[in-house]
Amino acid sequence: MKPLEFANFEAFKLIKGKSLPVGNWYTITQEMINDFANATLDKQWIHIDEKRAEKESPFKKTIAHGFMSVSMISKLLEESFSIKSVKMGLNYGLNKVRFPNPVPVNSELRMHSEVKEIETLSNNGIKVTFNCLIEIKGQEKPACVAEFIAALFE
Repeated sequence: MKPLEFANFEAFKLIKGKSLPVGNWYTITQEMINDFANATLDKQWIHIDEKRAEKESPFKKTIAHGFMSVSMISKLLEESFSIKSVKMGLNYGLNKVRFPNPVPVNSELRMHSEVKEIETLSNNGIKVTFNCLIEIKGQEKPACVAEFIAALFE
């Protein structure tokens, strides 16, 4: 997938209400899940104990944390577009976050997104609201659906 490139905010504003390119597939490995568990201190067995999950989990394998998929949104968006004039970007927040489907280890994820809203901020900035859906390869229901908000500055 080739990301869309915009020279500046004025050019980017023309994409409001439109979809961004669909992202690349990413395999969610046990190492990634373990790293996330260590970083967040959420070491529930369903995430990190492969043998127990095989025996006791309804999924028969470990699953990624829901917050792991939502935390990937920034990186996945970064791969779908760039604005050459941007000097800095910040995660501003989230709205309406849901995790409709668990993500079993070794699942492949990719993101579908669209630019919902663009607002002007002081200090040469914009606040962008994205509709994001993280798809699980081969599954009907997504891993995550969220409105993600970023603040970008020129």
